[in-house]
Amino acid sequence: MHKLKKLSSNHRIFKVFIMNRKLRNHELERISIEDFQKIKKLPVRIVLDNVRSMNNVGSVFRTCDAFLVEKLYLCGITPTPPHRDIRKTALGAEESVNWEYAKSPLELLERLKKESYRIIGIEQAEKKIFLNNFKPNLDEKFVFVFGSEVGGVSQEIINSCDEIIEIPQEGTKHSLNISVSLGVVLWHYRNALFV
Repeated sequence: MHKLKKLSSNHRIFKVFIMNRKLRNHELERISIEDFQKIKKLPVRIVLDNVRSMNNVGSVFRTCDAFLVEKLYLCGITPTPPHRDIRKTALGAEESVNWEYAKSPLELLERLKKESYRIIGIEQAEKKIFLNNFKPNLDEKFVFVFGSEVGGVSQEIINSCDEIIEIPQEGTKHSLNISVSLGVVLWHYRNALFV
């Protein structure tokens, strides 16, 4: 709430008293890319399969940076850095986040299963659990798989997942934008670990 004070009868001069000052970027004390790459990450990896939009890919990089994701995999036709449209939404996160291109998501998921990762598809399916019922712990390693903007996670990939998680929705649309879905899933995952 702002308090306004009249200082002159001829001119209205107002002084604004700020009750909660917004911080400037330099005050946020963000770590450097070098320090970010050294710190311990959460035991979670992200797979994007056939995500077409470079803006979505850039947003995913930025979200992976924010939630300390161990690694991001870009599969199939998903575009990869360097590209100005990815950079535009990633805001430099394509430099901080550990990422890899994999042509075949199925081969990648098989390899990650052998490394003891639990493969979780983010999709709507018959045998799913709702995100609010997903209870991870730090002893488990997870891979969250996100599919294309139009088709979602393919049936072939769903068949290779250990579990399917659905984000509860109540509106007229059947899905959220992939970058929004990723943010919701990672926020829930991190919150469930530390609360």
